[in-house]
Amino acid sequence: MIDAFAPPSDVAFTPSVKAAQARLGSRAGMERMERERPWQTEVSDDLAAFLATIDTFFFATANTDGQPYIQHRGGPPGFLKVIDKRTLGFADFRGNRQYVTVGNLAENPRCHIFILHFASRQRIKLWGRARYVEDDAALMTRLAMPDYRAVVERAVLFEIDAWDVNCPQHITARYSEAEIAPAIDQLTARIKELETEVARLKGTA
Repeated sequence: MIDAFAPPSDVAFTPSVKAAQARLGSRAGMERMERERPWQTEVSDDLAAFLATIDTFFFATANTDGQPYIQHRGGPPGFLKVIDKRTLGFADFRGNRQYVTVGNLAENPRCHIFILHFASRQRIKLWGRARYVEDDAALMTRLAMPDYRAVVERAVLFEIDAWDVNCPQHITARYSEAEIAPAIDQLTARIKELETEVARLKGTA
């Protein structure tokens, strides 16, 4: 049960974590962060705009024994959708059919979404609880991506407890084919222009 008066970061900063922060000298800074820049509990406009560009993230769950499991989730940009200010949703596309995440969430709804966007060197961390929905046709239709050829087996709803942004330290910028395509198209067009100009100059020599 979450204490309504505790800072949202307490979802991660347990007493054991705070003890480690105190021992290693960062607790004062974390307390200042909790006062001046508390973690958010609702989807902001900036977060919604960021999610609309995302085509991949990592989804962490654990079973009742605490055994963790991290699953990669991918799809077209924007497949992780904002349902309301406290809820995200995504279609569960058919995969390797191991169903580790399905089983974990059946007995332990606590989970985590970790988003790493290499092009902008951004990290977003979201703590919350998730559940599968298999009998809501309207929700499945809302989360499906019409132009994406994948079988939707069920929907996943993720209720946000808290989220925060990490610094870009140690993230090397990398770009997907779609992100780099406009720059390549410009270079290709410029090369054609230069080739045309060279051919013209040779013809008048």
